[in-house]
Amino acid sequence: MDTLLYPVCAAAGWLAFGYKLRDLRRDRDNQVLRAMVYAFCAFSTGITFAIPAIAQAVEQATGLPNLAKLLAHAGVMAVAANSEILLLFLALPPATASHRARRRIVASTCAFALLAGLWLVTLTADPPVRLVVEDAAHPAVAGYLLVYLGVFVVYAGDLARLCWRFARATPRRWLRRGLRITAFGAAAALIYCVSKAGYLVAYRLGATPAGESQIAAVLVTIGALAMLVGLTLPTWGPAVDTGRIWTRRQRSWRQLAPLWRAVTSAAPQLVLDERAHRTTVALRDIDYALHRRITEIRDGRLALRPYIDQRIARAAGRLADDAGLDDESRSALVEAAMIAAGVRQAEAGAPVSRPDLSDPYDPPDGYPGEIAWLSQVARWYGRSALVDRARIVDRPAE
Repeated sequence: MDTLLYPVCAAAGWLAFGYKLRDLRRDRDNQVLRAMVYAFCAFSTGITFAIPAIAQAVEQATGLPNLAKLLAHAGVMAVAANSEILLLFLALPPATASHRARRRIVASTCAFALLAGLWLVTLTADPPVRLVVEDAAHPAVAGYLLVYLGVFVVYAGDLARLCWRFARATPRRWLRRGLRITAFGAAAALIYCVSKAGYLVAYRLGATPAGESQIAAVLVTIGALAMLVGLTLPTWGPAVDTGRIWTRRQRSWRQLAPLWRAVTSAAPQLVLDERAHRTTVALRDIDYALHRRITEIRDGRLALRPYIDQRIARAAGRLADDAGLDDESRSALVEAAMIAAGVRQAEAGAPVSRPDLSDPYDPPDGYPGEIAWLSQVARWYGRSALVDRARIVDRPAE
């Protein structure tokens, strides 16, 4: 399973590294970005060395057994340390964060030196051993794994705790989500440590349980991808909101098309820019295209007032009340019925004797409210039998 999952993690890690490295080049003094770039580089390097084919090639080229495993574990420790350093710079004054970061760096360096020393001891083992739980009967292997898991537990525990605590304090929505996802990834790392420690104890006691490498690969993948997503989410997350708004406005622009065509057919002189109603323009600049469409619908609605009989609004209102519509839906139905009646009367070329000269409904919430309300008007206009009934009830005599 590690043959499949580790390359996926490595590819995701290098993508995240390149993505944030570009940002760091634009803001070289940003300590948070710097720690994030170091973390992604360490993770990507470590998980790359964990890929079985690459690990085998490294050890064959150097003639040093378990070297790739040592480098992979160094990468894991580095990403945990740098992730915690990132949070320190995010939450603390620069001087305090720098002091604590140096302590993390010194501790990580000492821990890696100890791992390297234990790895050197394993090189003299006869028969040869690997840095895996299956060979935990060898004292150097057991010591190596205990040191590695101990350091990893400390960092992953701190990371989960700090991320969850900061997530509760930050008012920034995407940062809060990113921190919680990162905390989830750190929790998966803790489960990985517990699982590996359980297997270590089992093998030390002489048992031979199976499945350790598969479980480790799954937990590493879950934790790594969650942390990659969580740490980068505050950067690209707002683009999701932008895309969601763009998609909604594209949908509103299309929904308003039948209403716009009906209104402007009675007053074609109000269309100031035909290009704004082309799909290519809407795809390129939806705000301009949608603004033009809304403006022309509103202007056309005012131009229709001489053709809208006062009784239409009353008839549509009664139908809306009978249907149990809420206030906003009621206003949209009434507006759709009045526009439908006005368009039909304008096509006949005969203004009514008692026109409805009231101002059109002004929805709350500004521009977004205008979009939502007119979209509802367009839906009523396009497919509601109530609109047709309102044009018949109390219809003015011709």
